[in-house]
Amino acid sequence: MSDQEYKDWLNSAEKELKDRGIEDLNWQTPEGIEVKPLYTVDDIKNLNHKIGFPGIPPFTRGPRATMYANRPWTIRQYAGFSTAEESNKFYKEGLKNGVMGLSVAFDLATHRGYDSDHPRVVADVGNAGVAIDSVEDMNTLFNGIPLEKMSVSMTMNGAVIPVLACFVASGLNQGCPEEKLTGTIQNDILKEFMVRNTFIFPPKPSMRIVADIIEYTSKKLPRFNSISISGYHMQEAGANQVQELAYTLADGKEYVDAALKRGLDIDDFAPRLSFFWSIGMNFFMEIAKMRAARFMWSEIIKKYKPKNNKSLALRTHCQTSGVSLVEQDAYNNIVRTTIEAMAAVMGGTQSLHTNSFDEALALPTPFSARIARNTQLIIAEETGISNVIDPLAGSYYLESLTSDMIREANNLIKEIDDAGGMVKAIEMGIPKMRIEESSAKKQARIDSDEETIVGVNKYKPTEKQNINILSIDNDQVRAKQISNLNKLKKSRNNKIVEDFLKKIEQAANDESQNLLEVCIQAAKNKCTVGEMTTAMENVFGRHTLSTKTISGVYSKTAKKNEKITSINTYIDKFVEAKGRRPRMLVVKMGQDGHDRGAKLIATAFSDLGFDVDVGPLFQTPAEAAIQAIENDVHVIGVSTLAAGHKTLVPLLIKSLKENDASEIKVICGGVIPPQDYDFLHELGVSKVFGPGTNIQEAAIDIINLI
Repeated sequence: MSDQEYKDWLNSAEKELKDRGIEDLNWQTPEGIEVKPLYTVDDIKNLNHKIGFPGIPPFTRGPRATMYANRPWTIRQYAGFSTAEESNKFYKEGLKNGVMGLSVAFDLATHRGYDSDHPRVVADVGNAGVAIDSVEDMNTLFNGIPLEKMSVSMTMNGAVIPVLACFVASGLNQGCPEEKLTGTIQNDILKEFMVRNTFIFPPKPSMRIVADIIEYTSKKLPRFNSISISGYHMQEAGANQVQELAYTLADGKEYVDAALKRGLDIDDFAPRLSFFWSIGMNFFMEIAKMRAARFMWSEIIKKYKPKNNKSLALRTHCQTSGVSLVEQDAYNNIVRTTIEAMAAVMGGTQSLHTNSFDEALALPTPFSARIARNTQLIIAEETGISNVIDPLAGSYYLESLTSDMIREANNLIKEIDDAGGMVKAIEMGIPKMRIEESSAKKQARIDSDEETIVGVNKYKPTEKQNINILSIDNDQVRAKQISNLNKLKKSRNNKIVEDFLKKIEQAANDESQNLLEVCIQAAKNKCTVGEMTTAMENVFGRHTLSTKTISGVYSKTAKKNEKITSINTYIDKFVEAKGRRPRMLVVKMGQDGHDRGAKLIATAFSDLGFDVDVGPLFQTPAEAAIQAIENDVHVIGVSTLAAGHKTLVPLLIKSLKENDASEIKVICGGVIPPQDYDFLHELGVSKVFGPGTNIQEAAIDIINLI
C-alpha cells in the first residue's frame, strides 16, 4: 500500500465514522496498547523481536521445528475430586477417550499441608480436588495407570515437597525407577504470594524448597519438569496479559538465579523448566503473549550463556480461562472455551486443558468434561490447523502486537529489577497491587457496560437454564480419609516414622541437605503429607498475609450512572437514619486462598460508600463471627469458590447465634450452584450472588437489606 493509498483509505474511513457519530477508529487495550483498525507492512519494519523459524532461537514461532505438523499438543484434563478411588476412575475414563496426559487437581487441605483429619479443613477435604494424605492415596490415585508410560502434571506449590515425595515413592512402588518418571510439578511459590495464596512457609524457606526440587530432579529425574512457572493464576486474579507475561518471566528469572546459587549449571536444569499460561477471550492478545514470551525468555536465558539451545526454549502448558466462565447463560461458556482453545493452539502451546462450561456453577460433570475434551479433539482432528506451523506468523497485526507486548512487559520487568528482584518486589507488594488495580478496573468496565459479557450485561437470556451439576459429599469423603489415616497409622512402624520426621527437621535446619531427598524416604515409610509439612513448619514457621486493599480504582473507572447516583442517595439516607455508614465484613473461610472476588467486593463497596473490613485468609467460621461482632458490622459477605459453603456457612450462622449476634446479616457470593440457593436461604442467608453479578446492583440490594 502506497502512502497515497493509505491516506485515501483513512479519509474514507474517517468520513464513515463521522457519518455514524464515532470520533476515533483506534482502540486501547486494558494494557494501554493502542490498536489501529488497519495494519500494513510498515508496521512490521521496526519490531522489538525476531520472527525467525520454529525450533531455532529465539523460538518466537515455537520451541520445536515441526510443531504440530509432526505431533499435536498433549490433550490434558485437569481433574481431581473426592477420593483417590473416584479420581482414578475419572482418569481412566479420560484416557480411554482421547486424553494423553494427566493433570492432577489436589484439594485445598492437601495444598496447605494439612491431613484430612485436621480441624481447620472440615470443609475442604475432597471438594475442589482429590485428597492425598500419604503414599497410599497416591498409589490408589494411579492404580492401573503405569507411571513409566504416563506423563503426569501436578498443580502443587505449598505442600510441594511432601506431595512430590509421595508421587516419586508411588512410582517406585510400581517398579518405575525415578529416571523414567515423566511429568511436571508446578513448584511456583512466588505467584502464590502474589495471587493464589496456597502458600505454607515464608518466602525465604519457600525459595529454598524450589531450589531443592530443581537440584534433585536435575540429577535424579531427568525426564521430569522441576517447575511450571505459572501466569495462569495471575490472569485469573485479574492481571492483564502484559502483567501476566512480565511477572511470570520475572518469577522465572528468580528461580534460575536460585538454582545457579545452588551450584547448578544453567544447562543442568533450564531445558526442564516449563511455563503455564491462562488463555482468555482477547484472541490475538493471547497469541501475541505466547510468541512474545518465547522470544523474551530466549533473550533472558541467553545472558546466562548456555551451551545447549534447549535451555533457551520456552515450553508451555495452557488452560482456558476460568474467570471468563459465567453462571448466567452458561452454555455460552462452551463457545468461550472453544475460542480460547483456538488461541492457545495458534499461539503454539505444548499441552492444553479446556475448562468445562459448568465450572462457574460447580465441579464439572462427566457430560461437561466430555464436551471440553472433545473441543480439543475437534480442533486437532477436524480443522487442519495442526498441518501448518505457526500459521499466523507474519501477520502485520499479530507481529506488531507481539512487539508492543514485549516493550510493555519489559517495562514492568524493569520495575521488578529496580526493586531488587521478584522476592523483594513481592515483599513491597508491587505486583499484587498492580494486579488488584487491573482487576478492579475490569470489573468497573463490566458493571458500567463498557465491556460486554454476552448473557451477563447484554443480550440477557429470558428463559431459565437447568444444568445438572456434580456435588461432592464432603462429610463422607472426609470420614473415609480419616478412616484410612487411622488404619495407616496403626499398620506402619511409628518409630521409623518419628525418626524420619526428625530427619526432616534436621534437613530444614541444614541447607546443605536436600529436603526432597529426605522426604521421599519418609513418604516410602508412610509419613503423611501433614506430618512432613509440620516437621518443616517447626523450623520455617507458617506464613500469614496482610489484608490490605486498594481504594479509588473502581470509582475512577466506573462511569457515573443511575445506579451509582441511587447508591449515593441510599448511603446518605442510611447515615441519616443510623448515624453511620453501612459496614460490611468480607470473609474467606476454610483453606481457599483465591481472593480475587473478596478483594473486588471490598474495593468496590468501599469506593461506593460502605465501610468495609476484610478478614484474614483461612479463617474458621467461629473466628469470622467473632471479628464481625467486635467490628460491629451490619453484614458479613462470604466469598466462596471451593464448594465449602454447605459446611462453612451453617457453622458461621451457628456461631453468630451462640454469640447473640443473629441480627448480623449473612450474604454469600462466588461459585455456588443455583440448586444450593434454597438450602442457604433456609439457613438464614439473606442473599446469594453468583459469578457475573453487577456490583452496583448488589450494593443497592444490600443497603435495602440492612
